[in-house]
Amino acid sequence: MRARRSLALSLAASMSIISVPAATLAQDGGSGGTLVAAISAEPDQLDPHVTSAYVSFQVLENVFDTLVEPDENLEMVPALAESWEISDDGLTYTFDLRDGVTWHDGTPLTANDVVYSYGRIRDSASNGWRFGTLTDVTAPDDDTVVFTLSAPTPNLLASLGAYKGLAIVQQANVESGDITTAPIGTGPFSFSEWTSGDSIELVRNDAYWGGAPNLDGVTYRFIPDATVALTNLQAGEVQWTDNLPAQQVNSLKDSSDITVESVPSNDYYYFAANENRDPYSDARVRQALAWAIDRDAIVQAALFGNATVNQTAIPETSGWYFDYAPYSRDLDMAQSLLDEAGVEDLQIDLMVVSSDNQAVTAAQVIAANLAEIGVTVNIRQLDSSTWIADQGAGNFDIFLWSWIGNLDPSDFYYAQHHTDGGFNAQGYSNPDVDAALDAAGTETDHDARKALYDEAAKMIVDDASYVYLYNPEIVQGFSPNVEGYTVRGDAAIRFDDASLSQ
Repeated sequence: MRARRSLALSLAASMSIISVPAATLAQDGGSGGTLVAAISAEPDQLDPHVTSAYVSFQVLENVFDTLVEPDENLEMVPALAESWEISDDGLTYTFDLRDGVTWHDGTPLTANDVVYSYGRIRDSASNGWRFGTLTDVTAPDDDTVVFTLSAPTPNLLASLGAYKGLAIVQQANVESGDITTAPIGTGPFSFSEWTSGDSIELVRNDAYWGGAPNLDGVTYRFIPDATVALTNLQAGEVQWTDNLPAQQVNSLKDSSDITVESVPSNDYYYFAANENRDPYSDARVRQALAWAIDRDAIVQAALFGNATVNQTAIPETSGWYFDYAPYSRDLDMAQSLLDEAGVEDLQIDLMVVSSDNQAVTAAQVIAANLAEIGVTVNIRQLDSSTWIADQGAGNFDIFLWSWIGNLDPSDFYYAQHHTDGGFNAQGYSNPDVDAALDAAGTETDHDARKALYDEAAKMIVDDASYVYLYNPEIVQGFSPNVEGYTVRGDAAIRFDDASLSQ
């Protein structure tokens, strides 16, 4: 993420129970039981090219496939494409599709499905920005797909497989409209049923090209309350969750009743001010907020230390990390900047998603911090669908949120801060940032490319387009009888190798 929080309106509210015909489900056989996973909210919908809700991708990660995908080391490896060749000039990528791959309804996957999917992806607001150098996608035969580029694109493979928002979809499933509520993919599990307000059920795909999963299925239960999710995990009513009470994570790691694991992530939390509203169009106001907050206190309160303070997006565990931290807590500096901007008695509407416990807690600390310079913060907690709608409509002063599972440096900066970026909801525009990001997108020399992203990051931080807070650890809990499951640094939730011991 995959990550990336939802920008689509919720369709789930109008649903009761949605199921697909029995013919589309995996056949009986195998063993392993059904794993019950507790997720923090109900997905808005299940069309991977439209949703960008993390909870949606927790489901879709196991339903759909991409051409290539990141392995546990976050290196791109074959998926639906079993191999590829790159031309000497770097302008043509030729992908050889796997033989015998079928959709969950039994129809064969063809190269035309890939061409259709990438036409749709390129037209989408969520991911079209990734393919600015892509001029054509063709299928010379049923097993071959050719990508033609206008310039060398060093991050193309990452753009093709970074997360399931780049999934290959079935045209008939899209055109029927069923993809939003009853998706048909090629992944290890197939969609079975959606009970609104309660759960989504998947069943094993015995025809999966990667080998049939061990589990009979996966049921995702919607449990927003982290304490309830933990109680259900300890009682054996669920076998997996990433919705654990932050204050208990460290002690739970020593528990004999459940397994709790954490890994460093490429995720980041931040807040952004609406530059289309005064006074936030003035960089000095945004900078004042950056000087006034206490990031260490935010991390301690929101995650009890299970995160790393960072003033840029990319974590220090990445080779693309840029060590730049110009802000320290300085209330005099913050007040001076507000005075220069002629701002007093500032009242801020701070928009957060109510089900994101760490975001709510971080907002509370930020509100207390800003009160010390005479700024009043009204925390507006919304369900994810309303938050999405208000963000898209520009109905906010400041929003606090996160980006999940980024891989390539372009994932951290382009969509969020380029003038034409698809997720630039704050309305930031800096021609020098645009130029650096555009140049980095086609730069094939690693060091030169990193220098360009560092240059862009410095300007983004100095302008306070985003005020970065921290990189959280990915923390997940599961029952001791869950075997073969790996907590991944990209936050992808994959159950294809998992099983339940007796």
